[in-house]
Amino acid sequence: MTGLRFLLWFLLVGVWNTYFAFVESLGMNWGTMATHPLPPKIVVQLLKDNGIQKVKLFDADFNTMSALAGSGIEVMVAIPNNMLAMMNDYSTAKKWVDKNVTRYNFNGGVTIKYVAVGNEPFLSSYNGSFVNITYPALKNIQNALNDAGVGDKIKATVPLNADVYDGTVPSAGRFRSDISSQMTQIVQFLSQNNAPFTVNIYPFLSLYLNEGFPIDYAFFDGSSTPVVDGSITYTNVFDANFDTLVSALKAVGAGNMPIIVGEVGWPTEGDKHATSAYAQRFYKGLLPRLAQNIGTPLRPNQYIEVYLFGLLDEDYKSIAPGNFERHWGILKYDGQPKFQIDLTGQNRPTTLVPAQGVEYLSKTWCVLDPNGNDMSKIGDKISWACTYSDCTALGYGSSCNGMDVNGNASYAFNMYFQVQNQVDGSCDFGGMAMTTTQDPSTAACNFTIQIKAAPFGSASERAPRITVMILAAFILVLFFA
Repeated sequence: MTGLRFLLWFLLVGVWNTYFAFVESLGMNWGTMATHPLPPKIVVQLLKDNGIQKVKLFDADFNTMSALAGSGIEVMVAIPNNMLAMMNDYSTAKKWVDKNVTRYNFNGGVTIKYVAVGNEPFLSSYNGSFVNITYPALKNIQNALNDAGVGDKIKATVPLNADVYDGTVPSAGRFRSDISSQMTQIVQFLSQNNAPFTVNIYPFLSLYLNEGFPIDYAFFDGSSTPVVDGSITYTNVFDANFDTLVSALKAVGAGNMPIIVGEVGWPTEGDKHATSAYAQRFYKGLLPRLAQNIGTPLRPNQYIEVYLFGLLDEDYKSIAPGNFERHWGILKYDGQPKFQIDLTGQNRPTTLVPAQGVEYLSKTWCVLDPNGNDMSKIGDKISWACTYSDCTALGYGSSCNGMDVNGNASYAFNMYFQVQNQVDGSCDFGGMAMTTTQDPSTAACNFTIQIKAAPFGSASERAPRITVMILAAFILVLFFA
């Protein structure tokens, strides 16, 4: 009997390690800047189906938080930049904590671990708008958490872009001179409260913003142009960037401060380097390193808490930084997989479990009518349609680039038609367009059918087969105990 019990436990542990030995610290950014966001309950089930146990939000939306309640998923809630000024008033900060943190602090509530105060508030492109209000907001939020009796387990942090520090080599890392005093204040306060420093690191942007950047240096499979820093050779920009921050923290007396990578990822559309193939290459290099706790040269053999950016594509994000901004998801807008990715870091040829229970609009597309009116205005109509929908796939280096003007018009008209929920009158364009039930997609270019905008019930209650296996193993163990 003892031998059988041991065998059953052995099988159970094997099943768990094979299917649920996910990267220890792996989290996911869940953004909702979409014209048709997936219902929160479906997203939460999607996270659970894929073994994702940590999520980083960009607000504290009630519906999102309600869906997360009881899930056991660890959460970083957020205060948007446009609320930072309000948080400079302590009473307002306390009310925010009461409404968005402590109200969920009960058995079966939301497992909140961090509060993100702003999002990259010191970006150079903001021209200093948030420089002098971020630290007071951070201080008030953490003090409000402390006063509410949850500050020992819930920490306030500020997700910052990697442009807050620089250095010719990682060992020379220092905080930017124009924000040095503010950064020192923030770091000292985080240290006093045992809170982590949160940074967003984007190797893709290093490649995108620098024409001469060596492409191999953005990945993890070796580089012909490494960076030599004393006795250390850096073969990828992620390690170099991370260690530049380590040096900057050391320079202000916080060399051992915990660091969270709040965002890291690779887009799949919107630029010649934003492809599924490159994204797959990036994650195939990153995830095994995280699973093996390789660390970086200045912090070797330790795990790094990381949140991938992001879970889903978001078709309503600003494209001011580039067309790729709407395509960071490891899943499509509807929660369907884009490419093979193994979150365990074992690089198995596997895909993510897709979202369940997603409902779509009817299989109807809007395309250019070959017999339409006044084709001389087709350019204006394309421009108008793309102003109110997502046409980034038509851009240079993207999947739908290279079609003729008729194809561009059909794509633009359909994107607008889908955003408008296929309502009557949204496929006209001055008599140039018509609806069709024949899919106009090509091998390279997908013509979208949008999901339904209205809520459509709870997430699927389908239990993955592997869960059934685990439950069966537990029952057998208990039976023979």
